[in-house]
Amino acid sequence: MAKLLDAHLHLWDPWERHHDWLDHVPELRRRFVPEDVDAGSYELAGAIFVQADCRDGEALEEVRWVQDVGPPLVHGIVAYAPVHLGADAAPQLEILAGEPLVVGVRRLLQGGTDAAILGRGLREGVSLLADLELTFDICVRHDQLAAAAELVAACPRTSFVLDHLGKPPVATGALDPWRTDIARLASFENVTCKLSGLGTEAATGWTSADVRPYLEHAIDVFGPARCMIGSDWPLMTLAGTMEQWFDAVSEVLTDEDRHAVLCGTVCAFYGVEP
Repeated sequence: MAKLLDAHLHLWDPWERHHDWLDHVPELRRRFVPEDVDAGSYELAGAIFVQADCRDGEALEEVRWVQDVGPPLVHGIVAYAPVHLGADAAPQLEILAGEPLVVGVRRLLQGGTDAAILGRGLREGVSLLADLELTFDICVRHDQLAAAAELVAACPRTSFVLDHLGKPPVATGALDPWRTDIARLASFENVTCKLSGLGTEAATGWTSADVRPYLEHAIDVFGPARCMIGSDWPLMTLAGTMEQWFDAVSEVLTDEDRHAVLCGTVCAFYGVEP
């Protein structure tokens, strides 16, 4: 079995921090820590923790909690930061950059307006990340990909990674205009893609065949050297198992692709060891 490093994993404790969105998914309203991870037949070499959308004022506390409970599974942390505040975000970004496991930043953009994505504040805040050697996770839905491409174009020195292939409409099987929009993002060399999150975008009872066209297109336009596997655990347990998702991705990989997608790309992008 090839070495696998999960590029997108969450942990949380709703009794320690406020995750208001969990009110809408009560089945996930419990503590999730590394000991709960079940990768089935896959042996994880490690994982990247991605911020779990606690309240903004608790974000630094979340980072320090993960640094305490996460190792040896967690090799890097993508933390929340208020990059939408532009230059005013600099003090908080500098604090995050000083935390030992923080490798990147994410502020959720999904469901927002194109105007917010294209706003001067976000552009300036995201641009600050380059000098701090922090990356930016883009979490948008498929109808926001065009705006996300404009953000990338405005921040050429920042390294971006697209979460969950831009959340295409897998449940309906529609591929366009997602295919065109994701190819546009792939045209920027500073953008990488996470092969993650499609199970929860698919219809109930999804199979590998349902997600295969999306995975194949992403690998085709980005290339394996700019694609990384991620589980989106434990959210993905609402629609399947971690093993089921890893199987679906593995089925579309050639032997030549495997090392990059399963481990190499995530290590190179976030600067972590396998």
